[in-house]
Amino acid sequence: MTSGPDNLVQLRDYEMVGFGRHENLRLWLRLLTCTMLIETKIRGQLEGHFSVTLPQFDLMAQLDRVPEGLTMSTLSERLMVSNGNVTGIVRRLIGEGLVERQISKTDRRSFVVSLSPKGQTLFREMAEKHESWINALFAGLSPTDISQLMTLLASTKDKVRGASFDAAKAPRAAAKKVIRVEPGKRGRPAR
Repeated sequence: MTSGPDNLVQLRDYEMVGFGRHENLRLWLRLLTCTMLIETKIRGQLEGHFSVTLPQFDLMAQLDRVPEGLTMSTLSERLMVSNGNVTGIVRRLIGEGLVERQISKTDRRSFVVSLSPKGQTLFREMAEKHESWINALFAGLSPTDISQLMTLLASTKDKVRGASFDAAKAPRAAAKKVIRVEPGKRGRPAR
């Protein structure tokens, strides 16, 4: 799926399906729809203005926070993606001259990645634009609306983090009964 502005029309408010029922599911879908709409607009702006993908921007943002650099594993943890994904993003950014990779001074088996001077300059420009785009997206919300949303979302985050599923109550997949037939004894299962 491309992320240009025309594709926003394709995003539906899936939380409206089943209106009046399944409120928790509808809430989750509403949050997901809002996230998708915002992400699609930001992704399009980054690609259109800077020819940078959202994952590249996110990786550069992590590196901007730690000027001395981060190991590939730490980047993977912070971005919540696999090491393979981080490796691919880092390779592309190295190719563009935006990040540098060096062998770690403390662990010769790992690499430390940091923003290059060119990457620092570009990221500062991107971060400024990014903030202005976010401000524009939320310009229709009053300070009171934002405060209420922040409070509700903080509470939601805490509740979700604290939630656990009771394994005893979780539905189990039906176990397939395997019948072993001894060689030479057709149709009669072994006991």
